[in-house]
Amino acid sequence: MKQVKSILVMLAAAFFINSSFAQMEKTVEVGGAPMYPSKNIVENAVNSKDHTTLVAAVKAAGLVETLESAGPFTVFAPTNEAFDKLPKGTVESLVKPENKQMLTGILTYHVVAGKWDSKALAKLIKEGHGTAELKTVAGGKLWAMMKNGKIVLKDEKGGMAWVTIKDVYQSNGVIHVINAVLMPNS
Repeated sequence: MKQVKSILVMLAAAFFINSSFAQMEKTVEVGGAPMYPSKNIVENAVNSKDHTTLVAAVKAAGLVETLESAGPFTVFAPTNEAFDKLPKGTVESLVKPENKQMLTGILTYHVVAGKWDSKALAKLIKEGHGTAELKTVAGGKLWAMMKNGKIVLKDEKGGMAWVTIKDVYQSNGVIHVINAVLMPNS
């Protein structure tokens, strides 16, 4: 009987420690939901009310499995408002099955291999004398700069996006929320 009590006490202690650890996990709120560093990019993104368009696009492009993998990835995540800035009908057209390749190209243009938090990006920008060139998973280029203490990205078409929420750490990388959709040249 003492052994059973001892085991129950140890199990209760383990449960308490585990739940306390989860509560101590440093989260960032995005779209009204906490983003947990112990979860992967997809597990967190699906909870953000500000990223429903991005999540739907990732699903339509068949990129869920990729963004759930070990990575690490740096994702520049446009908000719903960013997608709303695109010409009317663009998103609806892109999520059609016949446009999957184009959608995949645009989405992977928002992803850089590696875990590039704001400190690492700032260092690259400094080393690049004000501009850092980033190679995207799609094979294109983005340029990161600092303006008024914030990271700004420039795409291949000259479009600009500001990082509005930085350093949202994930188990497989980091997300930076941006206010515009970045467009590759092709």
